[in-house]
Amino acid sequence: MNASIAHLTCFRWVTALLLLLLAAPSLRAAEMKLEAQLIWGTNDEKSPNPRHKEVDPVIEKKLRHLPFRWKNYFEVTRKTLHVDRDASEKITLSKECDLEVKNLGDNLLEVSLYGKGKLVSRIKQKLPEGELLVTGGNAENLTAWFVVLRQM
Repeated sequence: MNASIAHLTCFRWVTALLLLLLAAPSLRAAEMKLEAQLIWGTNDEKSPNPRHKEVDPVIEKKLRHLPFRWKNYFEVTRKTLHVDRDASEKITLSKECDLEVKNLGDNLLEVSLYGKGKLVSRIKQKLPEGELLVTGGNAENLTAWFVVLRQM
């Protein structure tokens, strides 16, 4: 009798473990870990702010394939955020730039970009791994600023 109880207990543990392993991908899919970068586009060779960094070459290459006219891109700031499915998170990227991201599920995001406290743009777009979501606005002196989102 003890052997059959031991087998039953073992069977239950194995079944519970298998169910947990099968559910794990869907649990991970509910949360999106994102990286947000505030980027300044300009034709100037150098940024007037020494804290600005050159944009990652992978992102720069993707920005150059978009219909933008700027020669140089500088990273102003970079932040990571975690957004659960059907939830939203708002972050501050600079004193004049806020971003709100809502995870609608299945890699679909609603992104609201605020400049100086006012809504600049709101878009809904899928963001599969390896892709970029880019939104932004104009700035002074024929420059522009962008927020680039990507999954981590």
